[in-house]
Amino acid sequence: MSTGRVRTKKKACSSEHSPDSLPLRSSGRQVKKKAAEATDDDDDASEKKYRKCEKAGCTATCPVCFASAAERCAKNGYTSRWYHLSCGEHFCNECFDHYYRSHKDGYEKYTAWKRIWTSNGKSEPSPKAFMADQQLPYWVQCTKPECGKWRQLTKEIQLTPQIAKTYRCGMKLNNSTKTEGSDQCSMPEDLRVAEVSDHWWYSMLILPPLLKDSVAAPFLAAYYPDCVGMSPSCTSTNRLPGESNLVKLEHLKSVPNLTVAGLNKYFQPFYQPNECGKALCVRPDVMELDELYEFPEYSRDPTMYLALRNLILALWYTNCKEALTPQKCIHHIIVRGLVRIRCVQEMERILYFMTRKGLINTGILSVSPDQYLLPKEYHNKSVIIVGAGAAGLAAARQLHNFGIKVIILEAKDRIGGRVWDDKTFTGVTVGRGAQIVNGCVNNPVALMCEQLGIKMHKLGEKCDLIQEGGRITDPTIDKRMDFHFNAILDVVSEWRKDKTQHQDVPLGEKIQEIYKAFIQESGIQFSELEEKVLQFHLSNLEYACGSNLSQVSARSWDHNEFFAQFAGDHTLLTVGYSTVIDTLAEGLDIRLNFPVQSIDYSGEEVQVTTADGTVWRTQKVLVTVPLALLQKNAIQFNPPLSEKKIKAINSLGAGVIEKIALQFPYRFWDSKIQGADFFGHVPPNSSQRGLFSVFYDMDPEGKQSILMSVVTGDAVTTIKNLDDKQVLQQCMTVLRELFKEQEVPDPVKFFVTRWSKDPWLQMAYSFVKTGGSGEAYDIIAEDIQGTIFFAGEATNRHFPQTVTGAYLSGVREASKIAAF
Repeated sequence: MSTGRVRTKKKACSSEHSPDSLPLRSSGRQVKKKAAEATDDDDDASEKKYRKCEKAGCTATCPVCFASAAERCAKNGYTSRWYHLSCGEHFCNECFDHYYRSHKDGYEKYTAWKRIWTSNGKSEPSPKAFMADQQLPYWVQCTKPECGKWRQLTKEIQLTPQIAKTYRCGMKLNNSTKTEGSDQCSMPEDLRVAEVSDHWWYSMLILPPLLKDSVAAPFLAAYYPDCVGMSPSCTSTNRLPGESNLVKLEHLKSVPNLTVAGLNKYFQPFYQPNECGKALCVRPDVMELDELYEFPEYSRDPTMYLALRNLILALWYTNCKEALTPQKCIHHIIVRGLVRIRCVQEMERILYFMTRKGLINTGILSVSPDQYLLPKEYHNKSVIIVGAGAAGLAAARQLHNFGIKVIILEAKDRIGGRVWDDKTFTGVTVGRGAQIVNGCVNNPVALMCEQLGIKMHKLGEKCDLIQEGGRITDPTIDKRMDFHFNAILDVVSEWRKDKTQHQDVPLGEKIQEIYKAFIQESGIQFSELEEKVLQFHLSNLEYACGSNLSQVSARSWDHNEFFAQFAGDHTLLTVGYSTVIDTLAEGLDIRLNFPVQSIDYSGEEVQVTTADGTVWRTQKVLVTVPLALLQKNAIQFNPPLSEKKIKAINSLGAGVIEKIALQFPYRFWDSKIQGADFFGHVPPNSSQRGLFSVFYDMDPEGKQSILMSVVTGDAVTTIKNLDDKQVLQQCMTVLRELFKEQEVPDPVKFFVTRWSKDPWLQMAYSFVKTGGSGEAYDIIAEDIQGTIFFAGEATNRHFPQTVTGAYLSGVREASKIAAF
């Protein structure tokens, strides 16, 4: 090889990596001389006709330049260097010069692109990035079901979602209604297409794909687009104009909750920069652990995965009322080059993974048998679910939509479990069980309400504390005692950080100890009223725990607060949770009045025996019964549950609260409460703590006259053996004390719940008993041999005690069952 050609090769290499130290261009005379020398040498002449790609492992023996930008483009002939983008895509040194050299025609276009890229993006605006982003041709798939071949569009055609959605072989894209003959689909597909599916092809890709005009762009305006899989050159990813990147990023950090036009305000699927502690959020620039486990090939460079995952999530939250299918996603993948084919193939895998995990295609969606959400290989399972509460129905809905055969066995004569709405009150639904949604941002209940077109009522913060005798407590006293109460809980938090403290104690005992020490050390003496207000706050804590504080663990009472919790508004589901529950149940095979007595998983098939003697055979069983029933061995397991699981079951408490609802002939409380959603009852002494401590106005519109109150802590035991009329009498005594300045009419209708006496429930929600820990929730949730699974609020360490937690546990187990 002549020295002249070696020098040319070095020049081509340095042209990309070190433009400031380029050697001077050879004169025309030198070029002619070298050309003449080369012509005299037959071996050199044959080598000069073409040149292989110098990228190690590239299969292109005779590359073709896709750019055709320079007048002297090598096309499929000789060039001093081929620039490799993928095994099927190269551009020649002449086209490189056309854009990179300042005296060439394409230089201005390259520098204009470079300015935009630098303004919006973080990655290097290299010539290769320019070629991939601006010059590679688009590929599009024929939408005829019998064809599906991939075709390369001509260079001047800009791919749009509409073209991708409607393209057919031979279509003239200037007028999409005409085609160039009916036999265009019979033309063979480009041989490069088949290579794209191979693993090595992706490993030979020089630059990861960056999507253009991604639907995710409005969600991710605070991020560098190329860090979240999007092209910085698109107008949809433009950041604030006229400012440096640093200034723009700092500005956007100060407004983390960017709103997307037309989107439900509770839908915030992506963390914003510097934001944390928000449940069911993903970082758009980082793969989660379960994603890395499922897709390890993206661990080194996750860009393609992030681009597709972010797109899929954005599409789902843009329209959560319809199932998101691969077909609906494909035409939104806009990226140049053969890599678009790979993106479409990978998108299907990622979409199925996200569906199985319950990140998308969840809630109350119902699909027909010909539209199951997962491929056929998932369908060959049969599952029996024990219990038709929120957890059981969530799992059943997911599995049914996946295409898996499901039967639900429910002991009671109704579905819903601890969701039970009373619709006999005039114009208002009153939940005998759950009715409040705690934190709506990304809450699946908010998602299902959006799917159903249901509006929730945002609960206000105002809560006047009324003393017996009728006086409203001075808000400054309430704030003062609230501060002291929270300070006590802060001291509890500090105490448990002390690693030398191995012994757990009851929360009530620890609070009393800290309170007494504070009084002694500070010399502060609380008034009688302040002491009573403190008792109100203690009753509120017992309401949250579902138990007297003497049973609750001081070390682990708020164990779930170490995980991100649902942020945003607390709301009243005025139509009742049953609207959601009933819709979840539609089309499912539910057998009521079938209490399960035993589950035998010792053989190849699992045998489930119900009280009537029927034996049901299945491959897998999901147990969703309340914790109280597991504690009382209501179901016999063979083989028996492990000691570890039994210990975990018994380390949690089966908390109980009761409710009373009353309908009055008129709204006697309005003038005093002045539009608040609830008001508090200051207990006259500690022995009456928890007895009707809060009253909720059940009609936010102020038309109906219905109040609902709760009984918590020791007060639950107080009313346990009273009949409903005696409980009503006690409640009316309290109300007449709180509104002593006026006449309080007798109610025209009421109910009192008896959750503790319901044989198939026996509880409201779980708590961690003294000596226990939050780990118990995880242990209860562990499956047995991939055959017996467990769900319910007492299996959800992150979100216990709630309908949301129960629902998510069902989604979690459906994902596990589908994966086995």
